[in-house]
Amino acid sequence: MPAPTNTFKAALKAGRTQIGLWLALASPYVAEVCAGTGYDWLLIDAEHGPNDIPLLAAQLQAVAASASHPVVRVPVGEAWIIKQVLDIGAQTLLIPMVETAEQARALVRATRYAPDGMRGVGAALARASAYNRIPDYLQTANEQVCLLLQVESRAGLAAIEEIAAVDGVDGIFIGPADLAADMGFLGNPGAAEVQARVREGLQRIIDTGRAAGILTADQDLAKSYVDMGASFVAIGSDVGLLAGSTTQLLAQFRSGSQAQSTRGSVY
Repeated sequence: MPAPTNTFKAALKAGRTQIGLWLALASPYVAEVCAGTGYDWLLIDAEHGPNDIPLLAAQLQAVAASASHPVVRVPVGEAWIIKQVLDIGAQTLLIPMVETAEQARALVRATRYAPDGMRGVGAALARASAYNRIPDYLQTANEQVCLLLQVESRAGLAAIEEIAAVDGVDGIFIGPADLAADMGFLGNPGAAEVQARVREGLQRIIDTGRAAGILTADQDLAKSYVDMGASFVAIGSDVGLLAGSTTQLLAQFRSGSQAQSTRGSVY
């Protein structure tokens, strides 16, 4: 019996657009609620969400019964955390702050067992192999890993083609918030100058044949990214939805005013 099929990776290869939601509340309950909604993928955020390995594992378990595919964003592109996240059962990883093809090659190696990489062999102890109940896990796990690399600086944008050319990279995700900061527009990813670079970057990713991804809470922007060919697009976050809805509810009750627009917002 082989490793479970990575349905998200298969969908990207088939050219099917995948719509997702960001999860940063570090709550298995929230993950379970959102998993029942019907999103194609759910991003469990360990970079900016207060997550650790046990919490990530609990959220993966909460999502497992649904049709939504869990993607884990690790806090940093280091082999030790990648190994742990793969062992708890994540098959798709998003790695932040990638700027060079050299980084990309190292990250591919970190996600693969030898001889293709350097992932430590501990499957007998791991949720990923159903605690060694998947007899062919070690032989088949590599091909089911989906590696998404996050480009979020001018240096990263400049290296898109080189990063995309690395064998084992499945997709490139543009991070508008950090890109905006790097360009001198801190807190304003909707700035025209930033959006021009975002669109240029997405198109360059698409032209390489790799899957292109992005997050935005601006629904018009999200639809325009899908229209131009972005393959995996997150359209909001659990934090944003909860904060926005609770603010709107109180404001409407007190005065009937409308909630503040999310136009141009990343999260």
